[in-house]
Amino acid sequence: MNVNALPADSPTGWHNKVPEVLLSFWVIKIMSTTVGETGADFLAVEAGLGQGVTRTLMAVLLAVALIAQLRTRRYTPWIYWLTVVLVSVVGTQITDLLTDGLGVSLHISTSAFAVALAAIFFVWGRVEHSLSIHGIVTRRRELFYWSAILCTFALGTAAGDLATEALGLGFAWGAVVFGLLIGASWVAWRLGAQAVPTFWIAYILTRPFGAALGDLLTQSRTYGGLGMGALWTSALFLSVIVLLVAVAQISADGRRSAPSAG
Repeated sequence: MNVNALPADSPTGWHNKVPEVLLSFWVIKIMSTTVGETGADFLAVEAGLGQGVTRTLMAVLLAVALIAQLRTRRYTPWIYWLTVVLVSVVGTQITDLLTDGLGVSLHISTSAFAVALAAIFFVWGRVEHSLSIHGIVTRRRELFYWSAILCTFALGTAAGDLATEALGLGFAWGAVVFGLLIGASWVAWRLGAQAVPTFWIAYILTRPFGAALGDLLTQSRTYGGLGMGALWTSALFLSVIVLLVAVAQISADGRRSAPSAG
C-alpha cells in the first residue's frame, strides 16, 4: 500500500524515518509480531528468566533502541526494525501482565487498548493533519508514530488472545481469519479505499495474525499447535528478519553513497 501523503523530507533536514510499504515491509512486520509472541515466551519460560526479569530486560532494551531511533535523521533499517521487534515483545508483555498478572479480562483490555489507540490517532490527526507514515520527518510526528505502534501491538495481542482463546476460535482458525481480514483490507485499498486507514487496519491486524501463527507453531499438539517450540520458531523467524533487514541496510547504504561516488 502506498500511503504517501506528505513530503519525504522536512525543512530541518530530516528524511522520512519509516520504510516504504512494500512486500518486504509486511513480511518483516508479520514475522516480528510472531517473534514478539514466541520470544517473550522463550525468555520467560524456556530460558528460565521469569516474567519479571524478562519484562525489565525487554523494557530497557526497547528504551535503548528507541533512543537510537530518535537520534537518527533518516530511516536506518537495522535500528528501525530492531525497535519494532522490541516493541512487539514489550507490547505482548503488557497484555500478558494485565491478563495473567492482574487478572484483567481480555474483553476489557482489548476495549481499553482500542480506545487508547483511537485517542492517539485523534490527537495525532488534529495536531499533524495526517496519519501518513511517510511524513515522519519531525520528532513530534515520530513520537506519535511510536506511541501508536506500541498501542497496536498491545491491542493486537489482546484481540488475538480474545479471539483464539477466550472466544474459542483456536490458533489455526485464528490465523486464517485474521489473514483473510488483512487480505480484505488490501482488496479494499485496491478498489479505491483511502490508503491511510486501510494501511493502519492491516497493520493492526498483523499483530493478532502473527500471534496466532506463533501459537500455532509453538504450542503442543495437545493444545492445537504444531509443537515446534518457542526456541526453534523464534530462531527461524528471527533469521529471516535479519536476512531481509540486512538486504535493506545494504541497499540503503548503497543509495547514500551513490552521489559521492559519482
